[in-house]
Amino acid sequence: MDKKELITNFSQELRRGTVVLCVLANIKEPTYGYSLIEKLSKTGVSIEANTLYPLLRRLEGQGLLASTWNTDGAKPRKYYALTDFGKEVLGELVKHWQGTVQSMNEILEVSDL
Repeated sequence: MDKKELITNFSQELRRGTVVLCVLANIKEPTYGYSLIEKLSKTGVSIEANTLYPLLRRLEGQGLLASTWNTDGAKPRKYYALTDFGKEVLGELVKHWQGTVQSMNEILEVSDL
C-alpha cells in the first residue's frame, strides 16, 4: 500500500467517526436531507445521499431524530428534527469532541512533525 492510499484510508476512518456529530450539529431546525447535504458541503463536509439517508433513518430509530412529511410543495419532503434526547446526546458528543481536540492539539504540539 502506498502513502497516498494509506492517507486516504486514514482520512476516511477519521471522517466516518465524525459524520454523526456533523449531521446532528447541523439540524438546528427541521431539515430535509438534500438541504443537509448542501449545508454540510458548504462547510467542507461532503456526504453522499446514499450515506446520509440511511444514517438519518438509523438516528431516527435510535430516538435522536424525529421526522415529519411536508406535502405542501410540489415535491413531498421528509423533514428531520432533533428530539430532546438527540439534543442531550449532541451535547455529550460535543464535550467528547472538544476534549479529543484539546488532547490531539497537545499531542501534536509536543510531537516532532
